[in-house]
Amino acid sequence: MHQTTLRAILSPTMAINVEITKNASETGLSVLRRFTKRVQGSGIIPRVRSLRYNQRVLSHYKNKMKTLEGIKNRAEKAELMKQGKLVEEPRKRGR
Repeated sequence: MHQTTLRAILSPTMAINVEITKNASETGLSVLRRFTKRVQGSGIIPRVRSLRYNQRVLSHYKNKMKTLEGIKNRAEKAELMKQGKLVEEPRKRGR
């Protein structure tokens, strides 16, 4: 007799979160349905999505460098506008 086992793993380094074993008289479709319900109930999908779109907080140094770069770019733009090499475009307002 052949046993079918379905497993959901969050990542290769983590433990198995959901495991379903096919019963003797159970169809493949019902195993899949039971597995899907177990995955939904375990909360794996919201956790993965929250990790997927999570961004790290920038370090103090990175923030400082980004700010200094912005200041430098604004100064260069102002200088080019003074020299007449850059035409200031009117700011677009909201819809």
